[in-house]
Amino acid sequence: MAQKRITDDLQALISVLPTKIAKASVHVNNSDNLIEIVMDLGRPPMARFTDGENQLAEEEVSRADIDFVVTRIGDFDADNRAGLERTLHRISGIRNRRGNIVGLTCRVGRAVYGTIDIIQDLIESGKSLLILGRPGIGKTTILREAARILSERNRVIIVDTSNEIGGDGDVPHPAVGKARRMQVATPSLQHEVMIEAVENHNPEVIVIDEIGRELEALAARTIAERGVQLIGTAHGRSLENLLLNPTLSDLVGGIEAVTLSDEEARRRGTQKTVLERRAPPTFDVLIEMQDRDRLAIQADVSAAVDAWYAETRCRQKFASAARTVKSG
Repeated sequence: MAQKRITDDLQALISVLPTKIAKASVHVNNSDNLIEIVMDLGRPPMARFTDGENQLAEEEVSRADIDFVVTRIGDFDADNRAGLERTLHRISGIRNRRGNIVGLTCRVGRAVYGTIDIIQDLIESGKSLLILGRPGIGKTTILREAARILSERNRVIIVDTSNEIGGDGDVPHPAVGKARRMQVATPSLQHEVMIEAVENHNPEVIVIDEIGRELEALAARTIAERGVQLIGTAHGRSLENLLLNPTLSDLVGGIEAVTLSDEEARRRGTQKTVLERRAPPTFDVLIEMQDRDRLAIQADVSAAVDAWYAETRCRQKFASAARTVKSG
């Protein structure tokens, strides 16, 4: 596998921090593993790494410290996220009831070239891919590299709701290659921009981060049915998490309760009401990010979902038999 090359422009993020926090961040000397710097009013600043966290100073974060950062970054959007122009860094705010910012999470954005080598054949197959994983595990990093690779031969459009994929500002970060980027005014309009991308700009591939609402799941299905390849992410650890999420289960075919006839229930050896896949999955391939360097791949989502339902029915059958034996 080709060696990974990482660019993070960390100094740009350090430069907007208060002097004492910036110096402490550099002094820790673990920048390669730095995930984010957390500043909460009245608490010591913290640096979070892939293997733990460190306190950066004994002195508590003041209102002046928070204001120092806020005045040096872009405007906060409706989702309380801001950025630094032409970088991939993200600053998220926590507000009090009066709307004042009382906490900041300064996430380090990195472009990691070579990170999709192990799944490049799947990405270039033309099939739609959904990437699952907990927050901060690297889903967006993979999306960004996938957009860059695919844009060399395909018409790629990124629907960038929080400017995490292409970075802040009107000019996308070089890490997305030739892919075009559509920004989203507010997160609630993400599904509309997804459809607009297909109707107005003739893409062959659409890249979308954080599918989290029912309307976005429906928009994804509409796009897939038009023959456009989708590369997307969602929060969740496994296929089972997704199937049990009523908002997002449609991405993998959804759940439908089916009532069987007495004869069919006896033939199957199951209860009369069983769960089955409602429709073909929106995404053909599912990638579960268990760790930054460990992936579990479901190459055929339809077969994987059907197998999960069959296993569920089998467990119900054994449970029913156990109850019968116990009552007997």
